[in-house]
Amino acid sequence: MAEAILITVGVLLLLCAAITVYAYFSAFHISNKRKANPPELPTGEQYLPHQANTIRLVADMRAYPTERITIRAADGVRLSARYFHVRDGAPVEIQFHGYRSNPIYDFCGGSELTRARGYNAIMVDQRSHGESEGNVISFGLRERYDVKAWAEYAAERFGKDCPVVLTGVSMGAATVLMASALPLPENVMGIIADCPYSSPKAVIQKVCRDMHFPVRLTYPFLRLGARLFGGFSLSDEGAVDAVKESRVPILVIHGEDDRFVPCEMSREIAKAAPEKVRLETFPGAGHALSYMLDPVRYRRVTAEFLQRCLDAKRS
Repeated sequence: MAEAILITVGVLLLLCAAITVYAYFSAFHISNKRKANPPELPTGEQYLPHQANTIRLVADMRAYPTERITIRAADGVRLSARYFHVRDGAPVEIQFHGYRSNPIYDFCGGSELTRARGYNAIMVDQRSHGESEGNVISFGLRERYDVKAWAEYAAERFGKDCPVVLTGVSMGAATVLMASALPLPENVMGIIADCPYSSPKAVIQKVCRDMHFPVRLTYPFLRLGARLFGGFSLSDEGAVDAVKESRVPILVIHGEDDRFVPCEMSREIAKAAPEKVRLETFPGAGHALSYMLDPVRYRRVTAEFLQRCLDAKRS
């Protein structure tokens, strides 16, 4: 009997270990091979109608001359980005893309907007993506400190009086919101977050439900994998708590038909700090598709927000 119990316990421990490893590599690890082969255009139902426009925007962006720049993160990881110079002395927009994605696709519309308004831009490869070092994705928990590092780089390179705006899409949006609670340089004038999630825990649990995994059983393995193999701790902290500590105004944009990150998460973020956060939702827009669906309104609301930020900085 004792031997049978020991065997059973051993099998269960091995099974738990295997599940933990699988959970970690599925959610948080990205291989060098995958980094070298970024994802192609999304082909889901909501994206197909916008594919031709996306291809055009990507081609326009790639035709524009860029400078490859690198910095070191606080933990020593080498981070890489493209710099788009539009006009001497112009404000600088620093752009952060989404989970397992790349800035070329996530900011093809944002790049068009930035160039049109005459801003210079730093288009970041988030850590563990593109040409940036690393193999662990922490859903913004580490990446928020990279946002601070890029903002400090911009202040040093372009001057402490040069206005800086932080923008992000999906995980990048959650990341810039989480960074809003950090001691950012004084010239950061505002943050634009497109389809952010409220916290890493909330979005991971939502994906588990989408995949029909029992959250109460699955999430502990994900949390354990993050700690054991990723070296970071999943917790309840996220954008909702961070925006309460922000010293800069925030514009949150979200498509009302977002089937990956629910629009309700942005409503929760806005409700947490209504005096700091302006929320604009786009009816019928899927995940990160608000600009594609209604570029005129998107252009207007972002322009109005940035002008108010500039006016506040100058006053």
